[in-house]
Amino acid sequence: MAPIRKPLLQGIVLAIAGIMLAVYCVPAVQAANFKKEYKLQVNVGPSFYWGIGANKFADLAREKTDGRINIKPYFGSALLKGAQLKSAQMVAKGVIDCAYESTINISPVIPEANVFHLPFFINTFDNLDKMKAGQSGQTVFTAMGKVGLKPLAWAENGFRQITNSKRAITSPADLEGLRIRVVGNPLFMDTFRQLGADPVNMNWGDAQTAFQQGVVDGQENPVGVLIPVQIHQYHQHVTMWNYLVDPLIIYWNQKQWKAFPADIQQAIQDAARESGRFEVALCRAGLDGDKSLDVLKNEFNYTMEVPDPVKFMESKGMTVSFLNDAQVKAFADATAPVLDKWTQELGTDLVEKARADMAQ
Repeated sequence: MAPIRKPLLQGIVLAIAGIMLAVYCVPAVQAANFKKEYKLQVNVGPSFYWGIGANKFADLAREKTDGRINIKPYFGSALLKGAQLKSAQMVAKGVIDCAYESTINISPVIPEANVFHLPFFINTFDNLDKMKAGQSGQTVFTAMGKVGLKPLAWAENGFRQITNSKRAITSPADLEGLRIRVVGNPLFMDTFRQLGADPVNMNWGDAQTAFQQGVVDGQENPVGVLIPVQIHQYHQHVTMWNYLVDPLIIYWNQKQWKAFPADIQQAIQDAARESGRFEVALCRAGLDGDKSLDVLKNEFNYTMEVPDPVKFMESKGMTVSFLNDAQVKAFADATAPVLDKWTQELGTDLVEKARADMAQ
């Protein structure tokens, strides 16, 4: 066999070296394409179930991407300076990377999300799950895609209950004349006006002062908020009426999402779904028998600090009222004009999709 000439040998060596250099450089180049930090908008603080879920998402994303995707939650709408209703716009523009956000706060941009806020329409966890997994939930996700958002998974804030310092609320007449702090969504305002209350939109800091001074009589929030804010300091009565719900959606800037490699997309998607399941269980713990408590224990090795929110509120001196079917119907009948009005606002097609989902 003829010997390899020196110039040819040098060429082969250089070619091999170039290939090896390219192989070793690919991970570095790819790593350089990831941001050092991805900003996550979160409306509440880290001690709320919602906030705990956001931290879980960040931890899982870091773990599942081997540290390539580092998400930092910014709690209390810090990135928005408190303007929580602008989260969808800021994520769509890419000013914020991603959000762990309530359907209430995206509703100014995604009005379809208000299908979850129709009064006395959903009422049960089973109906909620069917909607999230069904046509109505997909309609919300599709609408998000049209404005530059990539929805990843559902989480939950919970069914919203009402508390006040005046009296037990078990009929529409009990709300007559009460000043109730509500979120700044016109559907909420319409609902409480229809029930004869005086709805007041104010931030939580101002609301606490208003409760103490007796200027505002009550408020509405899920138990995942009532427990951390120690609502028992202000109110003696809570009615578990499940009048509406605000599920959470974990979503990302769509343009940025499409630029991620497929393996990174899958890892983040998995992290979102897993954190969503965890966070839903936090919000339902003690409200659906042992089901969510078992999910937390068996799947996440997590023990709730307050495993029974109803007993906890009672232990703090609150009177907890549950409505029977006839009482729920009285509230549904009283707010029927609001349901009819907002069915037209949202479109009868979407509301019928929701009804079909719940009938499954």
